[in-house]
Amino acid sequence: MSATVPFSQFVIKVHSRCDLACDHCYVYEHSDTSWSRKARATTEQVLARTAARIAEHARAHRLPAVHVVLHGGEPLLAGATTLRRAAELLRGALPEGCVLDLRIHTNGVLLSRRFCELFAAQGIKVGISLDGDRLANDRHRLFPDGRSSHAKVLAALALLREPEFRHLYAGLLCTVDVANDPIAVYEALVAEQPPRIDFLLPHATWDHPPVRPEGSGPTPYADWLLAIHRHWTAQGRPVPVRIFDSVHRTLRGRSSLTESLGLDPADLVVVETDGTLEQADSLKTAYDGAPATGFDVFAHSLDEVARHPGLRERQSGLAGLAAQCRACPVVRSCGGGLYAHRYRTGGGFDHPSVYCGDLLKLITTIRDRTAAAPAAVPAQQRQPVTDRHLDELARGFGGAETVNALGKAQLELSRRLVTAVGAAGNSAAWQLLAETDRSAPGALDGVLAHPYVRVWAVRCLGGDPRGDLGGLAELAAAAAARGRAGFELLLPVRDGWLHLPTLGRLRMDGRTEAVLRGDADGLSCEEHTVRWDRPGDHLWQPVRRAALPGWTLALEDTDPQRDSHQWPVAGRLSEAELLDWTGGLREAWELLGRDLPEYAAGIAAGLGTVTPLAPGPNGRDVSAAARQAYGAVGIARPSTAPVLALLLAHEFQHVKLGAVLDLFDLYDQEDGRLYYAPWRPDPRPLEGLLQGTYAHLAVAAYWASRVRAFDGVRSEAAAAARLQLATWRTHTADAVGTLAGSGSLTPLGQRFAEGMRATLAASFELPVGAAAERAAKEAVAADRAVWQEAAGRG
Repeated sequence: MSATVPFSQFVIKVHSRCDLACDHCYVYEHSDTSWSRKARATTEQVLARTAARIAEHARAHRLPAVHVVLHGGEPLLAGATTLRRAAELLRGALPEGCVLDLRIHTNGVLLSRRFCELFAAQGIKVGISLDGDRLANDRHRLFPDGRSSHAKVLAALALLREPEFRHLYAGLLCTVDVANDPIAVYEALVAEQPPRIDFLLPHATWDHPPVRPEGSGPTPYADWLLAIHRHWTAQGRPVPVRIFDSVHRTLRGRSSLTESLGLDPADLVVVETDGTLEQADSLKTAYDGAPATGFDVFAHSLDEVARHPGLRERQSGLAGLAAQCRACPVVRSCGGGLYAHRYRTGGGFDHPSVYCGDLLKLITTIRDRTAAAPAAVPAQQRQPVTDRHLDELARGFGGAETVNALGKAQLELSRRLVTAVGAAGNSAAWQLLAETDRSAPGALDGVLAHPYVRVWAVRCLGGDPRGDLGGLAELAAAAAARGRAGFELLLPVRDGWLHLPTLGRLRMDGRTEAVLRGDADGLSCEEHTVRWDRPGDHLWQPVRRAALPGWTLALEDTDPQRDSHQWPVAGRLSEAELLDWTGGLREAWELLGRDLPEYAAGIAAGLGTVTPLAPGPNGRDVSAAARQAYGAVGIARPSTAPVLALLLAHEFQHVKLGAVLDLFDLYDQEDGRLYYAPWRPDPRPLEGLLQGTYAHLAVAAYWASRVRAFDGVRSEAAAAARLQLATWRTHTADAVGTLAGSGSLTPLGQRFAEGMRATLAASFELPVGAAAERAAKEAVAADRAVWQEAAGRG
């Protein structure tokens, strides 16, 4: 396994037996029988050695977090003592700076208040299996004597919804049965108020195909899920549904949230009760012994396990799929389906999924519904940002729904700008763009949503020589390539490189232009060939992405339009620099999710690009957003992940507010006065002060999280955090007062000032000590006096 793809997910079997007799269970009812030869329960020795192996792996690969699921059988059968000890050993072994995300997946029938108190004390989140209402659930999920488990599961869920345990509730897992009413199942699940729903296709192979009821048509599983998707969408998507969210994400080129979709490499390993190390549990459905590796925690490191041929195969992406899959138009979303579902005796896993037809229909229908939805309302009448979204943004926040609304509005702006550039003529590039919009609108939107497309369009319309009509051909070729369409188009070659926004660049020395051809397999340009199933080389440099838990972003170091930030950009990252960036982003993302969750969700939804910048003067940390580059920030990689987390949060505030200002007036555009900004020595126009104030809300929130973390601690770091919080909340509050008193804010601008003031109020409730408070006030007063003196001289 490549060092860049370490294991980060671990399933630890703490008990190998179960108190239910579910007839669709892959552990006991399918091909693998190894459960009968495993120890019934894990031991202290196995847990201790497992914790040591995970810690060793985390240390070797500098993992910012590991994700562990306590599993079975039924893990609650292991008892409270074993579960507590597992948590203690794992947390105690992990290196400093590595966060433990610990969960348990249970059928829920034994869940009690005592268990919930233990899980609260140990920080263990709880996922529960439930197949719907009682009729649906009792088709499969029964006790061995035939009794229903439904009432006990509902009692467990009621316990998790109690205020003291609600934070432990991780979600519901439902196995699809097409004999059940899909809407009744969905409504029964939603009634339990889960934070997430996960629908699973029942495990099957070509040897043992899934049940397809007579008269149900060729794709009953897609039809069942699509009925829920339509209902879920009509309700406004009230709860995240992992399979639907994964389809939406992968269609936009982002990472999947489930191993059953997408091309993300497998990063999961299973530890059985006796310490043996296995591949994913789903392989138990293929054949007896399918998950086995021959390794165990006592004799083998996790890096040795990662070199097992089965695991390497599951990390090979597109190249590891059957030829039929590689030629499929939705392969990057489907990813060949769950690996286990491809198995057939005699051919192994070199087949499409046994659910191939269902997955194709599911993905293409969701794609078409998503693409068609905006067309129902004329563009000039469509305003995705609502009053509710504005209230959230006014407070400085913006969750996924709100930021997605901003993104839709920005995409519409980009469409209009590109149309203004290209529609006046009838070039081959414009014709290819129009054809791609008809045949693969999602592919075109994926390119138009690229932050630097708008930068190019604005430059082109403004006569800036950095924006020329050759950029239209680059956009058209990139969109057609993403849509796997056949095309032939003349493109410019800039400084020896042929550029394809969102995809990468191809080396073409000694030319000023070249003809690029595309088809379903890849691209060709004279003697050069780019295949989608092959990595980059010295000629083809793809845009590389960091796939983090719940967030995928591009590290953009190829697009010539990325020089739109105020600081010089860095060149192409070396492999070592890429590894450092990815590691830093992983850790920063963990910090944001833990310490600034109210900002993290919006960042994941709207920040798709980080552009590496060259180091600032004297090596100082520099970062910048660009008003015309929605969805991107530029950052010179700082030396520590906490600083990177702070810069990401700070700069994305600028991105959000810039998007708001594209749509709404927050201040009088005729106000030409300059205003004092506490964090700068030079006076600022009103928009500059507004932008800075909005960005520093996140800075104050960051230092507030640091002060909370140091609660009761007496150290230099704790004192520094308190001083920083005192300074930034005072600075920001001062600026809010200046904005509110300017007399130039519109009514909506006043709402933003009031919202920012309300958000800051929470940080003023944190005590920082008299010394920090006094030092902050003195610094603010001194800065303002200097500025007033300079303004008086001017």
